Amino acid sequence: MTFDSFILLQSSGGSGTINILFMVAMFAVIYFFMIRPQQRKAREQSKFLEELKKGEQVVTTGGMIGKISKIEDNVVTLALDQKTTAQFTKGAISKEMTEALADAKTA
Repeated sequence: MTFDSFILLQSSGGSGTINILFMVAMFAVIYFFMIRPQQRKAREQSKFLEELKKGEQVVTTGGMIGKISKIEDNVVTLALDQKTTAQFTKGAISKEMTEALADAKTA
């Protein structure tokens, strides 16, 4: 069997079209169920970080809870206790855990 006859055998029967449609469908599923929600989540997190202001109670990704006492560019200073402060980058503030903390306080 030569290479040309092998290609002819592979392309007969219209299975190539089905394979292409299957690949397009798989990409659509991956896009709508994985990529798009991640993009939306990242957009919401960046909006949350831009809207941070002094006096808000937040949670870091490491689980530290504190009140924002100062924001300078990308550095957020949290008051953890009356005389204890710590500096974090804005990226270390978690939107999800902060919302969970707010929900737990209202419940």
